[in-house]
Formats: sequence, structure tokens, C-alpha cells
Amino acid sequence: QVQLVESGGGLVQPGGSLNLSCVASTPAFIVYTMSWYRQVPGNQRELVAQINGRGEAEYNGAMKERFVISRDNRKNTVYLQMNSLKPEDTAVYYCNGKLPYGSGETWGQGTQVTVSR
Repeated sequence: QVQLVESGGGLVQPGGSLNLSCVASTPAFIVYTMSWYRQVPGNQRELVAQINGRGEAEYNGAMKERFVISRDNRKNTVYLQMNSLKPEDTAVYYCNGKLPYGSGETWGQGTQVTVSR
């Protein structure tokens, strides 16, 4: 069973930045499409961005303007650099890994990001 461990969340002021990390416990990391999702209590979990093993990234709408997803396949790690943070970015951020052809999916435990003065 693959495990995903997120880190890097915390409290930041509006306009600040955070860099989230997610480490995967699998030597087959490169075959996973890795994603970041976020969830506010009472709302559905929403996709922030995803990146495949070749480093091709996709973003959910306007998040592309402030967020950057990247990965280091040698370190089994995916990152989410978040800039110009706003209070509405406050959420629990989850790392997700998907195998090809719907053959499996794994979630991390989540890391809290709070944007507030």
C-alpha cells in the first residue's frame, strides 16, 4: 500500500507564500499522476492541480496564476508552490496519487493551510 505524506502547511498572512511537499513511499512513483486537492469544511474536495510522470501539469482554472505544481521523480516527491495567498485559499490540502487506467488511487492525510492576519 503506497503512503503519501504531506508537509509544509501552516499559518501565513495574505500575500504570503507556502510550499507544500508530498513524499510517496513507492519506487514506482514515476507512473503515478500526482495531484493536489483542497477542501473547506462543508464543501466538496476540489482539484487544484495535477502533474504526470513526464512533468506535464494541468491546473484548475485561475489557480494557475498563483500556484505551481512540480515533481522530483528521484525524490518521489510532488510540490505545490502557492504564492499571493488569499484568505479564501484557507483549506486542508490533500496529496493524491493515481495509477494509470484507474487501477488504483491513494490519498495523503492532508495538511492545513490557513491564510489570515
